[in-house]
Amino acid sequence: MNSKVVVNDRMQSGYTYRLTEPVGKNFNAGFKPELTPGQMLQLGVFGGKYMTDCTAEFPDDWFERALLCAERHDAALNYFGVNASMPLSHWQQKGWIYKEDPRGWFQWYCRYFMGRRCPDDARQIKRWKSMSRHIAQLRCNCEPWDLSCRRKQRQALLHWAYDTREI
Repeated sequence: MNSKVVVNDRMQSGYTYRLTEPVGKNFNAGFKPELTPGQMLQLGVFGGKYMTDCTAEFPDDWFERALLCAERHDAALNYFGVNASMPLSHWQQKGWIYKEDPRGWFQWYCRYFMGRRCPDDARQIKRWKSMSRHIAQLRCNCEPWDLSCRRKQRQALLHWAYDTREI
């Protein structure tokens, strides 16, 4: 353990971090995502645009069946077929982007899943937990297994590793 990762993509050049935990293990006790990053990419998240230039940083199997579009954000690639994203500029203006993860929460989650731990972990886990309030709204407003109900809310939850396909 304690391998070094060097990142060189469009948003980071020469950024390095250490993997100090086994892949997919030793998560914070309160952090229980329902989907792995690879599962999320295969289901369809972020209009397919999010990870197109940084695949070398992560395992090849994450991208074998990933729904990606290098040219543009394509909401049709999202599992629920709707756009549930705000532009990165919005997240930057709000101050929600940690300097070491310039792409945002999903980049943090991918690196956390791979075994990186960093000073931003507690904040990101708190943000992830706050998304769970949307699950109650689905349960109150949708018939069970009606995936057409509140598709934008479901897609947003998928972006945060919540799996609403059984709700």
